[in-house]
Amino acid sequence: MKSFCLLVLGLLTASLPGRAATAETADAETRRKEVRQTFLNDIVPFLKANCFECHGNKKRKAGVDFSRMINRPEAADYRRVWQLALNSVRDHEMPPRDADKQPTDAERQRFADWIGTIKFLSVKDPGVFVIRRLTKVEYGNTLRDLLGVDPAVAAELPEDVAGEGYLNALSPLQTEQYLGIANAALDQALGPVGGKPTKLQKTLFGEPPSPRSDAREAARKVARSFARSAYRRPPSDDEIEVLLKVFDLARENQLAYPAALRLLLKAVLVSPQFLFITPAQEAVPGEVIVPLDDYQLASRLSYFLWATQPDAELMSLADKGKLHEPAVLRAQVKRMLADKRSRALFDGFGAQWLGVGGLKEKTFDTAKFPQMTPALRQAMYDEARLFFESIVRENRSVVNFVDGDYTFLNGTLAPLYGLQKSVKGAEMRRVKLADANRGGILGMPGVLAVTSMPERTSAVKRGVWVLEQVLGQHVPPAPANVPTLEKQDRQKVANLTLRQRTELHRTNPACANCHKLLDPIGFGLENFDAIGRWRDHDDSGGPIDAAGELPGGKRFATPKELKIIIASRQDDLARNLTEKLLAFALCRRLEGYDQLVADQLAENLARDGYRMQTLLTEIVTSYPFLNRRVQTTVTTNAK
Repeated sequence: MKSFCLLVLGLLTASLPGRAATAETADAETRRKEVRQTFLNDIVPFLKANCFECHGNKKRKAGVDFSRMINRPEAADYRRVWQLALNSVRDHEMPPRDADKQPTDAERQRFADWIGTIKFLSVKDPGVFVIRRLTKVEYGNTLRDLLGVDPAVAAELPEDVAGEGYLNALSPLQTEQYLGIANAALDQALGPVGGKPTKLQKTLFGEPPSPRSDAREAARKVARSFARSAYRRPPSDDEIEVLLKVFDLARENQLAYPAALRLLLKAVLVSPQFLFITPAQEAVPGEVIVPLDDYQLASRLSYFLWATQPDAELMSLADKGKLHEPAVLRAQVKRMLADKRSRALFDGFGAQWLGVGGLKEKTFDTAKFPQMTPALRQAMYDEARLFFESIVRENRSVVNFVDGDYTFLNGTLAPLYGLQKSVKGAEMRRVKLADANRGGILGMPGVLAVTSMPERTSAVKRGVWVLEQVLGQHVPPAPANVPTLEKQDRQKVANLTLRQRTELHRTNPACANCHKLLDPIGFGLENFDAIGRWRDHDDSGGPIDAAGELPGGKRFATPKELKIIIASRQDDLARNLTEKLLAFALCRRLEGYDQLVADQLAENLARDGYRMQTLLTEIVTSYPFLNRRVQTTVTTNAK
């Protein structure tokens, strides 16, 4: 077994494909030089005059050192720092109010304007390409489609870390887990070793070789056919030879032909070529950026939309070298989104975006909310999923995520909407909503529940969720050593509503700046309790005050009016969803040039009425999705 483990761990081939990328236009180069010159002429002096004293090489408050950032302002690691600096300078929080010298409003505006142009310093670059391991869900789904087994066979694998990328290292423990899962999957698919051959075994193995025929050549045919399906591309001759060494080892140890083939299949199922998405072609030496080969593109597309391996149609198009053609890709996106396997887009992306993936583990005060049973949690999740899927499959505007006037309910979930008389039974069904305070993700119980505390609502959590997940704004973390509402003087706040307690909390100067934006949004949703039921009074018995004002003087008094304001920010909604979906599709954080790509995607989306399928198609046909960087960095001669 030790020899076997060492053998299968050596199967990874990390070579990558190749056609040359298109040269950049002169206009892009000119723009880059202009932005860099503005940085040197205006922004560097601004930073030295106003920021270096506290954020330079002598002092690095909050860990920020602008003296290092001025050498490569476009670096991805600095993106969040620039955004925080923009917010602080624009809101007159920095330099500190007691500083001896303050920049003029014109200087602040010039700094803010330049921040918006940093992306133009980036050269055309598809970004770091991740040869990534299949997630737990993808691994189970792929075993299902490859062998016809229950995806739950992969249940023992640890849950994946949520985010825009994947941890790709394979530990010895994980290797042993994969070996165990491979055994279980083959037992399900082929029956126990030495038992009666199943239909699949006959299909995979074919007729057993006669005593006079070459068993190794018969095994070669099985290896080539199975590896092609499992690797999602044609295997190389060297890869086949490695698999045949496993077959030879089994035969040398007196295993019968079927048992030796079974060991060969196990080697495939624990090989890096199966566990990772690997290319079919090597890159030409010296190339920096190359397009994905059609097989790798088929896998990237199928795991993005289906969380499983490419089907026969995708593989056929890859065989013909036609999948990369724009018209073909667009047709495949439409076909795949109509397939039931596209549910994976919600389970992988939508649930994480909305936060409802954590509903099963979310803790609630059982005395206050005995309704939060496993059945209700599942119904909340299914409501969000079906709503998301309806917008995708019906090609609705992404703005409908906020202003939708329908949802999906069953008899378990309907009481939270006050519709228990009209909706009964376990089956989820589409329901037109008469109450305009409801509808869309802002009034959805699952979302409202995951943005609450175990025993009460949280205006802060709900406000942060709307700003970050819906509008795409970054909210800095709370200052250290600021007491929570639970630590307020109980006697002092005994007769106060939650809103009044929060307003008392924000009298702390360290909290006021963020709370003036967060709190109005959060309290605009305060009519919904911690599990999403409508109420007119909060837990203290005081009346709910949902009124508020957002920057720009936009006022609201009800969730309905707040939804109208949020929905009116169509470009912000669309740009945010574009960035999040693009990062999900690429399995990495967005970097400099990605922002220019996101600009173009958002513009194309707006021209087509912000339709969801348009967004997905634009992502699939985008430059970063279709290409990859071979070398570590892409450089430019711009000064």
